[in-house]
Amino acid sequence: EYSLNQNYPNPFNPITQKEFSIPSAGNVEIKIFDVLGREIETILNEQKPAGSHNIKFNASGLSSGMYFYKMVCGKYFEIKKMILLK
Repeated sequence: EYSLNQNYPNPFNPITQKEFSIPSAGNVEIKIFDVLGREIETILNEQKPAGSHNIKFNASGLSSGMYFYKMVCGKYFEIKKMILLK
């Protein structure tokens, strides 16, 4: 089953983790967006095997505020929000 968990910790400063799972191998893309919908960074764009995965995101170059992260794998996508407090 596809899933994208809430980042931990949230709020964070400046490093957070995102956990996701996919039911079969495929290309996984995770991008960060600001509140206006502008793409900030692609933090993952690679083939992953089926199962659970964990990635870290370092937001030291970003200012405090709310951001969104979007995972796309095949036809599946999910969006979550995260808060950076410096």
